[in-house]
Amino acid sequence: ALWAGQRACRGVRWAATGARRAVRAAALQLHYRLQLCLPLRPAEAVFAAYWNRGYTCSPAALEATARALVPGLRTAWICRPEDAHTVPGATRVLHPGTAAYWTALARSRYLVNNVNFDRRLVKRRGQIMVQTHHGTPLKTMGTDLVHRPAAAGTMDFGQLLRNIDKWDFSLSANQHSTLVWERTYPSRYTTLEYGSPRNDVFHRTRPEEIARLRARLAVPEGSTALLYAPTHRDYRRGPHHPLDLEQFVRVLGPRFVVLVRSHYLDTAPRATAGRAPHPQIIDVGDHPSVEELCLASDALVTDYSSLMFDYVNLDRPVVLFLEDRQAYEAARGTYFDLEAFPPGAVSRSQEELHEIFATDHWRGPRSAQRRAAFRARFCPYDDGHAAERVVRRVFLGDTSGLPLPVSSGGRRPSGVPRQVTVREYTNG
Repeated sequence: ALWAGQRACRGVRWAATGARRAVRAAALQLHYRLQLCLPLRPAEAVFAAYWNRGYTCSPAALEATARALVPGLRTAWICRPEDAHTVPGATRVLHPGTAAYWTALARSRYLVNNVNFDRRLVKRRGQIMVQTHHGTPLKTMGTDLVHRPAAAGTMDFGQLLRNIDKWDFSLSANQHSTLVWERTYPSRYTTLEYGSPRNDVFHRTRPEEIARLRARLAVPEGSTALLYAPTHRDYRRGPHHPLDLEQFVRVLGPRFVVLVRSHYLDTAPRATAGRAPHPQIIDVGDHPSVEELCLASDALVTDYSSLMFDYVNLDRPVVLFLEDRQAYEAARGTYFDLEAFPPGAVSRSQEELHEIFATDHWRGPRSAQRRAAFRARFCPYDDGHAAERVVRRVFLGDTSGLPLPVSSGGRRPSGVPRQVTVREYTNG
């Protein structure tokens, strides 16, 4: 009887909690509908990234630039409470699901995201929505996933098309991205092939700032830091950690450290699976800025991650670890043959990866040639001014006099850390 009574009490509490949540949700939606009837605020802009995570990616670059260039603009960033510390002090923080959040979505003139906003958002006449995307597409995206159920999962393609119809501008870093986005995200938006705003930092960061980043990440002075950043596997239910990191660092030797960055959809390949951390393996899965991790590293080891397209802006080595290529191609698919046109050396097993580093092929002249060709194809507009071009076009209506993209020969990426020079990379 006592157990039954306790169970009944718990049931009542759960029901009461559910009822309160339902009432609150209904009240917030009523509040939103009322806000939709009020005038837009032309000097307000709302930014978000990665389903309301922290201040990052191209929306962050655009927010900072818009705040600096647009007179009187008031900006807000949507993020979870645990990520609020990443938002600059001059930018208002909005937590998802609050009255302030719904007010901002209803009345701000500008809405900027690298994914889609809340599906309940009603796009108003006069609002301007900018879709920045979050990288150059290698893997199959958008409506192309209709024929790839393992990758699409529970994706609602009808909702996807409704979301796309809200876009006014779609950003593109290169012609490849433009062709893919316009086919897989079909609608009447305007494509701005201006470069990737999130990559501006790679052309504007000074060597002393990079040194400070490395110190904050506890990268030992004089060591070579490899950023290991694998992508998500749609075809796997659990974590996928094919690289034995401890064996890898043993082969690399004492002058190397590995910065381990898991994909945000995965649990981290926590370097030593609960054991005491290896001194040469640094878990950076919780670091708020992948751009800072790129700047702090000397080379990138990845697989199918779009990070490779950004990283080549630094003119530092990229090594691909494609141990499951057939499975990945079958489940997700890619838009071009990465082995035929890679940004650097390619390995298909851990043994091949070890050999690439043991022979210095990772930073040799062949790898440098591949990197240069890759950069020329996919980063033609990345010159440190992409965010400025977008802000001038979208927020200021300036269609003339924009900073012109420079040729690949005129770009100057941020300085390579002192202990590994560009000459060592290209002559290795």
